[in-house]
Amino acid sequence: MNLLLLWDIDGTLIRSGGAGARAFDAALLAEFSIEESASGIEFAGRTDRWIARQLFERSGIDPVSENFQRLFERYYSLLPAALAECSGFVIPGVAEIVEEGRRRGHIAQGLLTGNLRRGAEIKLTHYGIWHHFPFGAFGDDAELRNELGPHAIRRAEEHARRSFPAERVWVIGDTPHDIACGRAVGARSLAVAAGSFTAAQLAGHGPDVLLEDYSDTDRFFSLLES
Repeated sequence: MNLLLLWDIDGTLIRSGGAGARAFDAALLAEFSIEESASGIEFAGRTDRWIARQLFERSGIDPVSENFQRLFERYYSLLPAALAECSGFVIPGVAEIVEEGRRRGHIAQGLLTGNLRRGAEIKLTHYGIWHHFPFGAFGDDAELRNELGPHAIRRAEEHARRSFPAERVWVIGDTPHDIACGRAVGARSLAVAAGSFTAAQLAGHGPDVLLEDYSDTDRFFSLLES
């Protein structure tokens, strides 16, 4: 393996139809009796812990570790039902690309996401693609997105038993935060306009590669392997 792909989840691999926000709202109500909507809080490109902190500050909840744990445990328990209720899907072209990446023996694929690990597993298991990603960095590792990259690369190198130079690492995402996260570790970035940001908006942040969608699998890999 000599090429490392680190995938974001929401807006990059899947669209959950707002299931995460719905589960956070329900968890906040169940654990703290607060009918406070997560609307208005920026979810895209953020970590779950960062999102929880914004919810706590908005609601006057002390952001101590016990309260984070209460919220997250309830969130995990409510997320499967939220996923079932919302009209989510695997983004078109993703299944073909991750499967092709698996077939190409020189490519390692993992996650670099603000989702908590258990939340990531619940989401991607629901959509049938969790098994493609044997390692990654998650919102448990750091509250700030730009601090996640070193964790993902370290775990990739442990998994592959080799090092990945920065020019052979791609961070794939749908937000400016993903582009910045790749830049923070010297990796290259592929931005895809499959989430809440348009291609024009993403272009202004200088990704190395910008795609409208995943419709051309061969072009996707030719761009990354050039």
